[in-house]
Amino acid sequence: MTRLTLSDKTFEVDAVILDLDGTLVDTLGDFGEALSRMLADLGLAPIALEPIATMVGKGSEHLLVSVLKHVLGQDGKALSAIELEALYRQAWPSYQRHYAAINGRHAQVYPGVRQALQVLSAAGLPLACVTNKPTAFAKALLRSLGLDCFSLVFGGDAFERRKPDPLPLLRCCAALEVAPARCLMIGDSANDAQAARAAGCPVLLVTYGYNHGQSARSVDADAWVDSLAELAVPP
Repeated sequence: MTRLTLSDKTFEVDAVILDLDGTLVDTLGDFGEALSRMLADLGLAPIALEPIATMVGKGSEHLLVSVLKHVLGQDGKALSAIELEALYRQAWPSYQRHYAAINGRHAQVYPGVRQALQVLSAAGLPLACVTNKPTAFAKALLRSLGLDCFSLVFGGDAFERRKPDPLPLLRCCAALEVAPARCLMIGDSANDAQAARAAGCPVLLVTYGYNHGQSARSVDADAWVDSLAELAVPP
């Protein structure tokens, strides 16, 4: 058992699971670049970063559909479900190709993240990353940014269901061989909090992430931090 402390909260845990986009790394620039290239391939108008930030976090499929609806809506076009599905089938391979090419090039590790990971690792806590980003993209991103302290990395394609379903956290806890109640989930959104609550994990949210355009402090969680550097392990 390890005691993790904040100014007003203490967690007693055996492991920590962390989200990726919006929690460890600001990947909005990566999303923007890959989506811009995809939209250009489709002959569609580009999209600004601000609306993208509200669409991130529920997996690539949700992101692409949201972006297509947004761009087409701006152009005053209303597609049928069949037309949207056909356009999505063109968008998917384009987006995957472009994202793989630029993964990590327009991303930045949030302040305090490296310090926090060093503190957690030094305490001997097993660390896992559970994200809705595809596993291959997640592993490549973590590797490129030198965030290679995770014993396990599970992406949105690793299990039958994604966060906010509790399944990814439950499977991760089982792989870590820890009880969910002793595994802290750290994320930036309602997806992370809802998954943690349903799995029985304590949950800490960062306030600087995406959270679909809403304040993280409006989400049911056990604690919130403006920087992960606030986490400490008392002697």
